Amino acid sequence: MSVAHTSTVDTPAGPFTSVVAPDGAVLASGWTADLALLTPQIHASLMPSEITPRPDLGDVTKAAVAYHEGDLTAIDAIPVRQRSGPFLQHAWDVLRTVRAGEPVTYSEYAELSGRPAAIRAAASACARNSAALFVPCHRVIRLGGELGGFRWGLDVKRWLLAHEK
Repeated sequence: MSVAHTSTVDTPAGPFTSVVAPDGAVLASGWTADLALLTPQIHASLMPSEITPRPDLGDVTKAAVAYHEGDLTAIDAIPVRQRSGPFLQHAWDVLRTVRAGEPVTYSEYAELSGRPAAIRAAASACARNSAALFVPCHRVIRLGGELGGFRWGLDVKRWLLAHEK
């Protein structure tokens, strides 16, 4: 039985909530104050038995606040724990290498992930990412610069990309 913790901070892009495992790894995060929107994204094998609120999650809260205040690399060292098949696991690791201010297209992301023809699979990796911001799926856009989708809304994605320019 593991007890995870959650905290929400106000950001210019809206409330940002994180769910963190006892060892400090992010299990889920996103621009919402509603924990019920985050928990379905946590893989069943990682689901904590209890999630309790805290005013502060230490390094995770510091990194989220610092990022939104302009330190775009503050999120890079935060550990994340997600679980899925080998391609998605690898694709999420690859997402963490996409630099702020240098968005890639879905086809470029598929290529970076080692499967250039798997554009839909790359898009699925973005859609199934439970640790938004820390695994920066907002940095993947459509050919021609269109935003594509984003679980937390296109206004948030637009804000994040502008913030990273």
